[in-house]
Amino acid sequence: MDIRERFGKTVSSIRRKQNLSQEKLAEISKLDRTYIGGVERGERNLSLLNIERLSNALQMEISEVFRLMEGDTHNED
Repeated sequence: MDIRERFGKTVSSIRRKQNLSQEKLAEISKLDRTYIGGVERGERNLSLLNIERLSNALQMEISEVFRLMEGDTHNED
C-alpha cells in the first residue's frame, strides 16, 4: 500500500470515528466531495495545503494524522 492509500485510509477512519460524512468533511475543509472520495481511495496526490485543510477540518494536527497513519502501517505487519 503506498502513502496515498495509507493516508486515505487514515482520513476515512478518522472521519468515520467523528461521525462525519464525506459531504460534511468537504464542506468544512472547503474541498469537493469527489476530491474527498478520491483521497480516501488513495487516488489523489495531495498538496500540503489540502493536507492542512483536511487536518484542520478533522480538528487534528497534521503530525497526529501522520502518526496515526504510521501506526496503521505497523499494525499491518
